[in-house]
Amino acid sequence: MKNLIEEVLKHEVYPAMGCTEPVAVAFAAATAANLLKGRTTSVTVTTDPGTYKNGLAVAIPNTRGEKGNLLAAAIGSVVRKPELGAELFKGLPPARLKEAAALVGSGRARILIDYKKRGIYIAAEVKAGRDSAVCVLEGSHKQVSLLRHNAKIIVKTGCSGKQPRPPYKEALRKATLKDLFREAERVTPEQLAYIKQGVEMNLAAAQQGLRLKKVGFYVQDLIKKGYLKKDILSTAKLTTAAATDARMAGVPVPVMSSGESGNQGVVAVLVPWLVGKAFGVPEKRILKSIALSHLVNSYIKVFTGELAPICGCAVAAGVGASVAVVWQRGGADPKKTALAVNTVISDIGGMLCDGAKSGCALKVASSADSAIRAAWMASHGEGITETEGFIGRSAEDTIKNIARISSSGMDKVDRIILDIMSSKKR
Repeated sequence: MKNLIEEVLKHEVYPAMGCTEPVAVAFAAATAANLLKGRTTSVTVTTDPGTYKNGLAVAIPNTRGEKGNLLAAAIGSVVRKPELGAELFKGLPPARLKEAAALVGSGRARILIDYKKRGIYIAAEVKAGRDSAVCVLEGSHKQVSLLRHNAKIIVKTGCSGKQPRPPYKEALRKATLKDLFREAERVTPEQLAYIKQGVEMNLAAAQQGLRLKKVGFYVQDLIKKGYLKKDILSTAKLTTAAATDARMAGVPVPVMSSGESGNQGVVAVLVPWLVGKAFGVPEKRILKSIALSHLVNSYIKVFTGELAPICGCAVAAGVGASVAVVWQRGGADPKKTALAVNTVISDIGGMLCDGAKSGCALKVASSADSAIRAAWMASHGEGITETEGFIGRSAEDTIKNIARISSSGMDKVDRIILDIMSSKKR
C-alpha cells in the first residue's frame, strides 16, 4: 500500500484530550444526540470489555476529577459536538456538565458490557422524548459503522462484528519491519512538522503533570535529593510519567496519541525524542525515528488488538520507541532491531492492563526504562534471542507470539480483571 506512513499519521496519530476510551464513548453519544432536537432524556451505551475497562477509573478533563465512561456518555449526549472529535471535553461548559451529572444521578444514563465483542465496539442510544438516535463505532475510536435516527438509517457500513479492517491495517498486517523502515524514510517535511507538534504537545503535558505531585514528580524528587542520578533513563521516566499523570488526572491538556492511544503516544514520541537529544542526534533524524516509532506501534497493535489484556504501552509503544532509538544510532539494522524487539517483550511482555487510571504512569515509566535499556544493549549486539522463552525466530514472530499469548492465553485473565473492577464499582 502506498503512503502507509500517511495513513497511520492520519488515523492513529492525533491530538487527544483525556483518556481515549471515555472520549470515544462521548463521541458516539454526541454523534447520535446531534441528530435530535429536544433535550436529552436518556442515554444507554454498550461497549466491548476493553473499552469498559479502560474508561472505568480514569478522570475526565474539565469535570473537577469526575471519572468514568458513564459520565462521558452523558456529557457527549448533552454537548452534541461530534465535530470536536478527540477534543470533545475541551472547554466543557459548567451548565452542560451539570446537565450530564443529572442524567447519571437520576439513572437515565446507563452503560453495559457486551462480553462477546472483540476489538473496539461502542453503541450509544440517545433519546429526547420519543425521538431517538443510535451511533455505533467499530474497529476504531472514530469509525462510525451505524448511524440511525428513529427508523431512518443514515450510515451503515457493516456492524455486529463484521466491520471490515481498514486497508492500511491490512497493509500493516502484511508488512515486515524492513517495510516500516522504508516507510519512515518517505516521511515528508509537512509530516515531520506534524510529528514535531506532537513532541511539543507531549512535553507541555509533562510540565503540567509535574505540578500534580504524582509519579513523575516523585521521580524528579528522587533526582533532586541525590537518590537517583540525573541521566537519560531517569529523565525519560520522569517526563513520560508526568505527561501520563496529567492525562489520567483529567488535566485539560492535549497529548499527541499513537495507535489511537494517548499514553502510547507519550512513550512512542517522548522516549525517542529525549534519547536523541541526549545523544546529540540531528533533529530531523530524531523526528524520522518517531515516525518509525508510530509505525511499529501501529504494526504491533494489528496483531495484539486495539485493547488487549496486556499493556500496550509496554508491548507496542515501548517496542516502537526502542526500535526508533536503535534506528537513530545505526540505521535499518534488522539484527539489532530484532534484539531490541525481543528484549523489550521478554522484559515487560507480561505487564497486565487493568484499565486506564493514575497507575498507568508507573507502567509508562517502566516502558520508557525498558525501551532505552533494550535499545542500548541491541546497539551493541546484545539482547534476548530465540533460544529463550516465547521469543521467535524473527522480530515479527516474537510480536505474533506475544499477540497469541495475549488474545488466546489471557482471555480469562481479562474477564477476571473486569469482574474485580466491576464489583468494586457496584
